Parts: sequence; structure tokens; C-alpha cells
Amino acid sequence: MNTYNKSEYGKGDGTYRALGEEQGVRALIDDFYDLMMTDPAYETIWRWHTEDKKIMRDKLVVFLCGWTGGPRKYKEKYGAIGIPRVHAHLKVGAEERDQWLECMQRALEKSGYPNSLVEYMIRQLSIPAERVRQSCEKIHGLA
Repeated sequence: MNTYNKSEYGKGDGTYRALGEEQGVRALIDDFYDLMMTDPAYETIWRWHTEDKKIMRDKLVVFLCGWTGGPRKYKEKYGAIGIPRVHAHLKVGAEERDQWLECMQRALEKSGYPNSLVEYMIRQLSIPAERVRQSCEKIHGLA
């Protein structure tokens, strides 16, 4: 696994490289979904994943690669994405948002990334996770 100075996170492809590029992101996402699938604490959010599990994993890998500064292939492979829009059919409240973030944090920690990268990723992922929560609560009247 590559390690980079935390000052590189968020600059160019610094975060992507720190995650180990596509291979590292793919391993992270495998850990993430394996944990979600097997730990009863994440049963609620795991049940939402009804599509082909291989495609589901690949979508998050391709998205995170581009989102962290690596190759941006999501649109050409899966079409345009608007994170709140693609999650609008789900009833995501604070509890579900927090489950997703906790599961991701555990996967990042399991992958052996430095604490600085784990903290950076969770801080950054909290932004779209919160937008999804706000959007879903508005759509479903959960607020």
C-alpha cells in the first residue's frame, strides 16, 4: 500500500494514490461490502443493495476512483450520477447515514490505511452522505 504525506490528500490524484490506486480502492470496497453483508449492525443498509453485487461493487469502485482524483470512468461506464438523486428511492435518515459512514471507516481501518487518511476520507465522505440524508428526508418527509 502506498503512503503519502497527508498534505497530498485532496490535491490532484494524491488521495487516489494514497488509497493504492484502483487496486487499493477495489480491495477497500470489497472489505466495505463484505463487512456490510456480514455484520448485523448494517443489515438495514445492506438490504437496500438489491442489484447485481458484482456491478454494485464496481460502481462504487469506479465512482471512488474518480472522486479521489483518479480516472473518471463512471459516466462512460454507467452514465451520469447525481449522488442524492440515485439514492432518492431510499429512506436515508441520520441512523442510516451514520451506519454507512461507520462501515466505511471500519473498512478503511481494516485496510491498514494511516489514521490521517481514514480521518480525511470519512470527513470528505460525510459531505455527500449528509446531502443524501437531507434529500431523502425531504422527499420522504422524514425530517
